[in-house]
Amino acid sequence: MLTIYSDDHHLHHGRCELMDGQLMPCFEMPSRADHILQRVHTRELGPVRSPQDFGRGPIERVHSAAYLDFFQGAWARWTEHGRDGDLLPYTWPARTLRAVLPTSLHGQLGYYSFDGGAPITAGTWQAAYSAAQVALTALAEIQSGAHSAFALCRPPGHHAASDLMGGYCYLNNAAIAAQAFLDQGRRKVAILDVDYHHGNGTQSIFYERSDVLFTSIHGHPEAEFPFFLGYEDELGEGPGEGFNFNYPLPAGSAWDRWSAALELACSEIEGYDADVIVVSLGVDTFKNDPISQFKLDSPDYLRMGERIARLGKPTLFVMEGGYAVEEIGVNAVNVLEGFERMSDA
Repeated sequence: MLTIYSDDHHLHHGRCELMDGQLMPCFEMPSRADHILQRVHTRELGPVRSPQDFGRGPIERVHSAAYLDFFQGAWARWTEHGRDGDLLPYTWPARTLRAVLPTSLHGQLGYYSFDGGAPITAGTWQAAYSAAQVALTALAEIQSGAHSAFALCRPPGHHAASDLMGGYCYLNNAAIAAQAFLDQGRRKVAILDVDYHHGNGTQSIFYERSDVLFTSIHGHPEAEFPFFLGYEDELGEGPGEGFNFNYPLPAGSAWDRWSAALELACSEIEGYDADVIVVSLGVDTFKNDPISQFKLDSPDYLRMGERIARLGKPTLFVMEGGYAVEEIGVNAVNVLEGFERMSDA
């Protein structure tokens, strides 16, 4: 399996995030991708290539130009104020306030953010831009005939909506890839999000559409981030009604309960008969993940990959979360090896 990877991810290394009432070192760190890349090499998964540059055009098919302009220029505006620390929001247009776009940097940052977990640094735009190009390059491999490809994206993307960053995410790599598949002639795309946290950004982007089926298995939002999306009764709206399926699970869920939800999601994907599948590959479902509460073990990820392979569709894996840094490479590559093993059977 071909892996697409860019060293540009090292350009994004936030000093802190706001969590549990304090500023903490970021759980989303460069070593995450480094460990995965090392495992890809150790297991001889396949060749590793750098991404092509497809420009902003495919990204603008998912994200608004105004949001992209803000994100791309935010650091320069911050340094004009003489600042060099992480740029984090401290106010948001909550339910009783107006959703207006102020002229100030901090006002705009609050408008385009939904939490304090997505710091902007000097290299964040370039890292996120390159991650989107990683996904688009892996997509091009599938469009050229490959059965699968792995986009080793960092920073992750599935919490980013069309004009909203948060949850370590700035550009929605999986959604950008799904839209690009459609723009390049595919009829229908299925997205399977296996990250511990609900892919609220991906859901919101496609919620009123029938050409993308979204399925997500995640910690129940009654108790888990992002709290305000990911419930079972969210089934899509308008033309998208019946094309959105959430499988929220309680803390402590292990492979038996998790795999039952995977079967339900796979059943929906099989009935949808998509041309291609995009997997938002988060491995923060691991039992030792520091910010998640599921109990999957490393061998379970092999079985996860095998079940996805049985769907029998061209599949693009897009890296999302996973914060048990020592094990993230083993678990992510286990999914890919399980997929390859079943596909070759």
